Amino acid sequence: MRMLFATSHEAGTDATCRRERSSGHGRDWCVACAAVSANGGHQVLSPIPELLPEYLRRVDAFVLTGGDDPRTEPFGVPTHPAATPLHPKRQAFESALISALATTRPEIPVLGVCLGMQLLALHAGGTLDQHMPDTRSDAARHWDADHPVVPVGSGSHITLPPGIVRSKHKQAVSDPGRLRVVALSDDGVIEAVTEPSRRFALGVQWHPERTPDAALGLDLFKRLIAAARV
Repeated sequence: MRMLFATSHEAGTDATCRRERSSGHGRDWCVACAAVSANGGHQVLSPIPELLPEYLRRVDAFVLTGGDDPRTEPFGVPTHPAATPLHPKRQAFESALISALATTRPEIPVLGVCLGMQLLALHAGGTLDQHMPDTRSDAARHWDADHPVVPVGSGSHITLPPGIVRSKHKQAVSDPGRLRVVALSDDGVIEAVTEPSRRFALGVQWHPERTPDAALGLDLFKRLIAAARV
């Protein structure tokens, strides 16, 4: 069971994953990889743009991990001046991957975490609140903090229970585009989305690798692996 983790690139290179020195995202993907390995998966940690066709052919599922903020010019909106822009090589790779999965391999399961969910929404025609401190007086409760989430909507084949999650984000999905919202925070922030037409395409705004509640934490990686085995 091969799982590809789309992660950060070292500046000036194409293929080297790295630990984030300040944000802690390196720890996140290490924990997520451990969860995948413990449940029968084998992780691929060095996405090389030129090998995208091979990844699509060989990899059983994809995890789009957390990271910095997406550049929104490709989606027709200026990037907010307070954003911390994602490395352009990483964004180019993940954008190409998301587009290719949607058009040529929609059956491959995908889990988008934080930034990963935001990129999925942007590619589905959605929009972002690019700087929550400008728009929400309670933005700080989403930055490296725990808060409740509740399921919403009906009819989705992917459902989530209520619980407490750990988030660390200053951007959020304001419009999911063609994606379906399946969970909100208790203050109304979109917390989880799915692609109804795909077997398993789930985006969560929180960090399951930091969330103690198993059903909303490491069990999401188990669900991804189970979907890949179908």
